Amino acid sequence: MHANLAQIIPNTTTALIGMVHVGALPGTPYSSQSVDALADQAALEARQIEDAGFDAIIVENMHDAPYVHGDELGPEIIAAMTRVVHAVKAAVSIPVGVQILSGGNKHALAVSHSTGSSFIRCENFVFAHVADEGLLAKAEAGGLLRYRKSIGAEGVKIFCDIKKKHASHAITGDIDIAEFAHAGEFFGADGFVVTGLSTGKPTELDDVKAVRSATKLPVLVGSGVTPENAGALSSYADALIVGSWIKADGFWKNAVDADRAKQMADAFRG
Repeated sequence: MHANLAQIIPNTTTALIGMVHVGALPGTPYSSQSVDALADQAALEARQIEDAGFDAIIVENMHDAPYVHGDELGPEIIAAMTRVVHAVKAAVSIPVGVQILSGGNKHALAVSHSTGSSFIRCENFVFAHVADEGLLAKAEAGGLLRYRKSIGAEGVKIFCDIKKKHASHAITGDIDIAEFAHAGEFFGADGFVVTGLSTGKPTELDDVKAVRSATKLPVLVGSGVTPENAGALSSYADALIVGSWIKADGFWKNAVDADRAKQMADAFRG
């Protein structure tokens, strides 16, 4: 395992990372719970993921759809995510990462730094693309790394999606996924997340192999991991991120199913 990931998750060859999808936050269309209730549920699911045998957790505001992007994110989102991540950190002993949709990369860095979390997931580090929420015309790398330096958060790793899910990549259709990795490494990424077309859709093994061959940085698989494909994917990846499969009925909107989480971890270790 590359040092960038081993610093966060030591003593394992390939890490298993579970997703905590926080309920809809205040001000978003489907919000229905208090921040305290959201934090309590997130902490419960985080404990279930750790108890199942996972190595780390990512806390993400996926229930906030339809998303707004970047500077459109209100202060209430950052405040609520800080409260939730703090509760998750208090509930578990494994490393915690943060993702704030959409494009809330500086926001996630601030939350991570203030809560003592270990990493963030960034969806638009290099190149432009068209996502569900519209045209993401500006790559984040330059401003994001400067912001990380300015707040003294260099200890927070930035793992970056390349050819990200829920997006069209026609703008960069002449650039293959290996070249995305080359560009991301040149621009200072700490690792790469390779995904399928959308949440829960399988990640192509050939894409993982291509990124693995293109970079010495950590390679993480970010969608569609199941007990059946975990072995093949972990032959080339440094970490597998699992969200949908460990939820009740295998559907990301549902709560974590402790039995499915244990099945996933057992299959992965096996």
